[in-house]
Amino acid sequence: MLSFRRAAFWFVVAGLASAQTVSFEGQPAIVISNGRVSVTVLEQGATLASVTIPGDAGVVDPLWNPIRLARENGRPAEFNGAFGHFVCVDGFGQPSSSERAAGMPMHGEAHLLQFRVNRDNAKDALEMKATLPIVQEVLTRTFHVVPGESVLYVDSRLENLLGFDRPVNWAEHATVSAPFVEPGKTFIEISGSRSQNRPYSASEPGRGNDSPRTQRRLVSGVDFTWPFAPTLDGRTVDMRTFPAEPHFLDHAATLMDPSRDTEFAVAFNSRRHLIYGYLFRRADYPWIQHWGNYPAVAELVRGMEFGTQPYDVPRHDAIAMGTMFDTPAFRWLPAKGAIESHFLLFYSRTPEQMGKIDDVRIENGTIVIEDRSANQRLVLPAKRGLNGKS
Repeated sequence: MLSFRRAAFWFVVAGLASAQTVSFEGQPAIVISNGRVSVTVLEQGATLASVTIPGDAGVVDPLWNPIRLARENGRPAEFNGAFGHFVCVDGFGQPSSSERAAGMPMHGEAHLLQFRVNRDNAKDALEMKATLPIVQEVLTRTFHVVPGESVLYVDSRLENLLGFDRPVNWAEHATVSAPFVEPGKTFIEISGSRSQNRPYSASEPGRGNDSPRTQRRLVSGVDFTWPFAPTLDGRTVDMRTFPAEPHFLDHAATLMDPSRDTEFAVAFNSRRHLIYGYLFRRADYPWIQHWGNYPAVAELVRGMEFGTQPYDVPRHDAIAMGTMFDTPAFRWLPAKGAIESHFLLFYSRTPEQMGKIDDVRIENGTIVIEDRSANQRLVLPAKRGLNGKS
């Protein structure tokens, strides 16, 4: 069995307003901050574990922390790499039986690998690089913060060490949870279009109504238009919202709006007047998977997992699918070549009059967030945009 802790990572931290080594939930981490946004990055997997607004005591961390949730609700928990916003590459979902025998974990290798830290004053970014030993790929993640912005820019490069073209599976497992997530107060808004409830079988382990804490409520394998998904009781559920009496497990996928080049996915808490979200290139991530784990109000968890395929499934299933809604379910990585992806995340307070989110876009070096019915607009500086360059 592969020892993940022996894999090589290189980490460069320099030129940032602040970069501090810390321990987060017992894990080595680095906090990067520019005074407007503070992000904790775990040394394992380059995982985004925490996002806060410095100096604002009323702001809660929106990212999923399963150890904290378990601790606060009287359950034991161990760190397993599934945390906050982690990257799934090369692989999204369970491995096949032969891949598992070869050492491939669920959601690919990257989120389980370690890195070491170096410093280079010539750079203005936090750079993380890993060789993925099973799939023979090199993943580089570069994080930028800009003074005066509530934004973290994430630029990635995946290199193929082998001499043949290959399909790859890649997802950004972005996950928000309570207490940021509240029934009737928090809303998930995306630039979504055609959607589908994930097909499942009641006898499939972990996929049917076999959990003592949650049960399925969406009809298996039915298409719908975002956000109203068909339910088993003959109704529909608004996928933007969270159940007031939670005991559900939801799974669905949405094709990002084909009319847009830049897509958005945000979580908006109207009571706390806070918005956490992402902007990304549709060419990089045409899909978003919704994973809703709702065992109790105090443990609401929602995955906004944008990636190259509709669902987290074994790679042969994604490749056999080929397309869904006339859109590919995987991405090609050329022989001895590389592909890139770019996204940004932001976390900010909103105007108190803002009650919903109609649109999020990049415009003239800014992020524009609109509630059109209330005639409210929040504009955040974002000078780097999404092209990976200053």
